[in-house]
Amino acid sequence: MLRFLLGLVFLAILLPARPAFAGHHPREQPLSEYPLVEKVWGQSDAPVTMIEYSSLTCPHCMAFHRDTLPKIKEAYIDTGKVKLIFRDFPLGSPALAAAMLARCAPPERYFGMIEALFRSQEIWSSMNNPLKYLERIARLGGMSKNDVEACMSNEALMKAIQAKAAAGEKEHGIRATPTFVIEGEKVSGNLPFEDFRVILDKAVAKKQ
Repeated sequence: MLRFLLGLVFLAILLPARPAFAGHHPREQPLSEYPLVEKVWGQSDAPVTMIEYSSLTCPHCMAFHRDTLPKIKEAYIDTGKVKLIFRDFPLGSPALAAAMLARCAPPERYFGMIEALFRSQEIWSSMNNPLKYLERIARLGGMSKNDVEACMSNEALMKAIQAKAAAGEKEHGIRATPTFVIEGEKVSGNLPFEDFRVILDKAVAKKQ
């Protein structure tokens, strides 16, 4: 059953994305009534906004979360200078399935799921059928087997994630991951922390 549901997800990602919206329980309302809730790391009133477009199967995205983000978090997010908005830009079907599972997890566990998916990326992203391993991560994130099945069959959520990614491509010219938009300035790739420091310091200074 799970393999069949994942197959539906894999098939659907091949279709052109069209505007669609989803929330945490998308089956309760029409697609048009479901904006995806922004996932924000940091204080909502932080003066500088950093948007990350990321694919959960992207090795450079994983490296950013492993090596660079902790330093940005310590220097800028935890100090209230910067808030990071995480937006999915799934490159392929496994990335879409993983993004859906993270969205279906309890909201307070969302970023924990994202980090767990990145940490185990080398394992599940290369599997022929990654859903079994993804289900294991989902269980650790507080989801039951039924929750996983419901999530994978949630067409509204799937299309909402696709539509959000398409909007990023149109609005910011996103073509690859990771790509960041820092106060309107597009920054491509997992740059060294010192490069991000220069950009973020400049953005923070403009807000003072």
